[in-house]
Amino acid sequence: MKAALLLALRTTTGLLLVIWGSIRAFSPETSLKISDKYYSGSLSVEALQMPLGLAQMALGILVILGLFRVVVYPLQAAVLVISSLAIWKYLLDPLGLYLLTEETRNILFFPSTTVAVATLIILAFKEYDTLALDRVFKR
Repeated sequence: MKAALLLALRTTTGLLLVIWGSIRAFSPETSLKISDKYYSGSLSVEALQMPLGLAQMALGILVILGLFRVVVYPLQAAVLVISSLAIWKYLLDPLGLYLLTEETRNILFFPSTTVAVATLIILAFKEYDTLALDRVFKR
């Protein structure tokens, strides 16, 4: 049961990286708008979108497969936790009661906390992740 649930967490968090990476790589104008609006323009350089998007997609695929976990899981945690921290106002005030206004609030960002915690769970319970390809290849 633990291994199956970790596989489900790996798959869903890895797919999130693949989806966001594909948006960044193949729709850079969308990625730039999101970066400018919600992330204070960090990484808002059009020339970076394709390579960063492809790298993010590759990371997501490696997470889903459970390959190179010693390196990939901490990288995934860094990407997902740091991106959650970048939208801290939306996480601390999802209803727009004190940091945001009714017009600027966006409750859809709040699940980023769940994603960040899920990736930390994957990292913390790596030894139970027996359905990862790394484990299969070591047998």
